[in-house]
Amino acid sequence: MFSSGAISRTWKAAAIKAPLRTFAQATAGSARKVQMSNFEKDQHINYQRIEDNLAIPMTLAEKIVYGHLDDAHNQDIERGKSYLKLRPDRVACQDATAQMALLQFMSAGLPNVAVPSTVHCDHLIEAQVGGAKDLSRAKDINKEVYDFLSTSCAKYGLGFWNPGSGIIHQIILENYAFPGGLMIGTDSHTPNAGGLGMVAIGVGGADAVDVMADIPWELKCPKVIGVKLTGQMSGWTSAKDIILKVAGILTVKGGTGAIVEYFGPGVDTLSCTGMATICNMGAEIGATTSVFPYNSRMSDYLKATTRPYIAEWADSFQHNLKADAGANYDQVIEIDLNTLEPHINGPFTPDLATPLSKFKEAVHANGWPAKLEVGLIGSCTNSSYEDMARSASIAREALDHGLKTKSIFTITPGSEQIRATIEQDGQMETLNAAGGIVLANACGPCIGQWDRQDVPKGTKNSIITSYNRNFTGRNDANPLTHAFVASPEIVTAMTFAGDLTFDPTKDTLIGADGKPFRFSPPTGNELPPNGYNAGEETYQAPPKEKGEVSVKVSPTSNRLQLLEPFAKWDGKDMENMPILIKVKGKCTTDHISMAGPWLKFRGHLDNISNNMLIGALNSENEGVNSVKNQFSGEYDTVPGVARDYKAKGQPWIVIGDENYGEGSSREHAALEVRHLGGAAVITKSFARIHETNCKKQGLLPLTFANPADYDKIAPFDRVSIQGLTSFKEAVPLNLHVKKQDGSAIDIKLNHTFNEDQIKWFKFGSALNQMAAKAQARA
Repeated sequence: MFSSGAISRTWKAAAIKAPLRTFAQATAGSARKVQMSNFEKDQHINYQRIEDNLAIPMTLAEKIVYGHLDDAHNQDIERGKSYLKLRPDRVACQDATAQMALLQFMSAGLPNVAVPSTVHCDHLIEAQVGGAKDLSRAKDINKEVYDFLSTSCAKYGLGFWNPGSGIIHQIILENYAFPGGLMIGTDSHTPNAGGLGMVAIGVGGADAVDVMADIPWELKCPKVIGVKLTGQMSGWTSAKDIILKVAGILTVKGGTGAIVEYFGPGVDTLSCTGMATICNMGAEIGATTSVFPYNSRMSDYLKATTRPYIAEWADSFQHNLKADAGANYDQVIEIDLNTLEPHINGPFTPDLATPLSKFKEAVHANGWPAKLEVGLIGSCTNSSYEDMARSASIAREALDHGLKTKSIFTITPGSEQIRATIEQDGQMETLNAAGGIVLANACGPCIGQWDRQDVPKGTKNSIITSYNRNFTGRNDANPLTHAFVASPEIVTAMTFAGDLTFDPTKDTLIGADGKPFRFSPPTGNELPPNGYNAGEETYQAPPKEKGEVSVKVSPTSNRLQLLEPFAKWDGKDMENMPILIKVKGKCTTDHISMAGPWLKFRGHLDNISNNMLIGALNSENEGVNSVKNQFSGEYDTVPGVARDYKAKGQPWIVIGDENYGEGSSREHAALEVRHLGGAAVITKSFARIHETNCKKQGLLPLTFANPADYDKIAPFDRVSIQGLTSFKEAVPLNLHVKKQDGSAIDIKLNHTFNEDQIKWFKFGSALNQMAAKAQARA
């Protein structure tokens, strides 16, 4: 098992001795320059770096990650323990997270981004009546934000994809992802690019700023979970069912701290976009990312998306775009595609996996609403040409039998290119004729941007989507909506039945002629036979000459706000702090900083802080957004009490449960806590991205050494965090707890800070440290 630290500071020297590797075959053309994308002809793929950094038999994940080390000669490597310093190839930001990322970059005082970077306008478009009208409305409502993003991209050298372009992850797959690359993105589903052999990792905006500022990016050395695929899917089973099955096995936190790497003969039976679907939803198991080895299906996709030069270059390097024989995994899961059946996951969590053959029984046994109100396909997870074609084949068959959908049916194209191509090839016409509503090329209902009118809030109901995430209230802000996740094919078939208990593999529907019929298994081309239609031009390249480009933020804006630096640590232990809230149960980033209508405030830290923890369950009263002010004794909203504590100069803490901060990469969940006076978040365990986001903003993310100590803390205790004056890597801190009866207990707290991260805390944030370094150089 390659987790013992056997590769140490001298690990690269092993390449000289190792008889297992011969490198000359691929390096003969190392002087050749292959452009990174059609939009960045002066940026080149650096496969030589990967070649130079490798030593012993490795997994694909290790090859790509270690191949991007900043200083391979002196890097300690131990899975799950070492912190790696990496040099990603590019950065991608969606519009909701880009606002804060760019505001932070502006605060650093740097003139231009150091690596290829892009911003994609996909999150701020609300689904209301249909694509064109919703897009027009969004452009009007969000003009101030789009202008800010457009001008800041122009000023600092980022590519800008206008609203209507499509969802960030689909645009990346179509234009920027390449085998063997390393990318970070300010969205948790950045791993979508793993379908094209790229290690693509979701991060917070502060991490993106590091890379854009030419600072090595830090990542705890990931473990590697192998998923071996054998056999071949058939009938109604699709790539989506692989990840639904894996989610059921690993749960929402089973992949934490690990890269999930797929291998085995079954890999070559999947389309490139099918592999992307699997990697995309790997975010739901907490994985750092997911990745597939390079193969002919990726080559075909690169050629179809006008990047044959990358396919040719990857072909010459393919020995290092797959795992070596003898590579070791920390865990191996095997899935036989011959026997895999369609799955439906949910409700309320993406890891509750039920095989389709048992789903009807589960609906009845659990009292889930059987009537299907809405079926929704598309999103960043399942909006490929193949997805749309297979769904259209089902709709065509229903139309041939005189049927239209019984449930509301929405279709979200992943990109303008997909929209234009399915319009060109007829799938859109078929889906529309069957009763479908084509939404804008944007995230829409998947992230809560849905003006849903068919069911009043507070009504118990069921929907089914081909999306990735289905937390309580995620899609429509209704906590009683039972959201299920399945493949686009299953979703489409169910909309014609209007019934969750319908099994299209064996049940029949009654056609207009009064006769029963059963759907045929779905079919559809992997790639468009007539080629992709690019559709409307929506890309804005950074100008070669910036001229008079200026970025303006109005001081009276309620959407945008320049950042003020957080205060530095005062050099003392934190004494006698109140607990703002002791959270009970699942607390995702949706609970900490809701999306939906709050997205409009993503560039205004003070305004969006009014949603801080309003979805978290208070252990004291089993309610949400109601906590007791320990000074006044009165109950108020969570942000309201936090603001009162802050006005009194009183720092506070949050107590959390398992896998705290699961879900989206949104750093606002950390920024808001810091902005309103929070000092620490103490939990049983953290989700990876949120823990890092807290560190970046100068918060203390700490965990109970004994998770059972969570139960020893009462909501109205006063706590002190001791040991900060000698804060060191791997040295626990002490939580001194004063009970209301005057007694006291001490609880051991662990942390994962390394020496560099401790400096972030002492400076008050990573951005403060960056600005201090820039000032010192000036």
